[in-house]
Amino acid sequence: MALSVKKRGKITYYYEGEESVLSSLVSEQQPDGDLKIYFAGLTGGHSATSVLKLDTVTSMQPETEVPLVFKCWEKWLQDAGICNSIADVDFVEIHAFGAQPKSPSPIADPAGYRKEQERLRVAYAKAYRGFFREHCPENGLPARFTVHVVDFPDEAASYEFYGVALLQKNRS
Repeated sequence: MALSVKKRGKITYYYEGEESVLSSLVSEQQPDGDLKIYFAGLTGGHSATSVLKLDTVTSMQPETEVPLVFKCWEKWLQDAGICNSIADVDFVEIHAFGAQPKSPSPIADPAGYRKEQERLRVAYAKAYRGFFREHCPENGLPARFTVHVVDFPDEAASYEFYGVALLQKNRS
């Protein structure tokens, strides 16, 4: 599905639908011809799976969620006609908001809760590292900023990402 496009000066907005709430992508033309790209925030639970038309992730699974977010961003890049692969852009920064475990209860099972926190931290780091190693091996690694929050609306997700990348004309 092609994204709708609205251009204002050096900024281009790519969005879905007639009454969209936000843009999936926003690009900013740089003076040297490069394109700075802002990616909308996504979780790998319900939001990315709905964009990709896949079965929803139903529990906190960073190893599944992280690649889904990047696959969704790649689809938007393709739908916008910007490039064909997520590896074509160089991520400058990724902002990740990490939810606390959904279960077990920190009150009823504090040791189990702490164990689940650690599982999520390790799984998230492994999934994040693995994605760039497998899908963008020639690229550098972005700066990452992680903030832990109590929860967010996507009950299935463990993290929400947004990112900034650069599509460079000359990558040498």
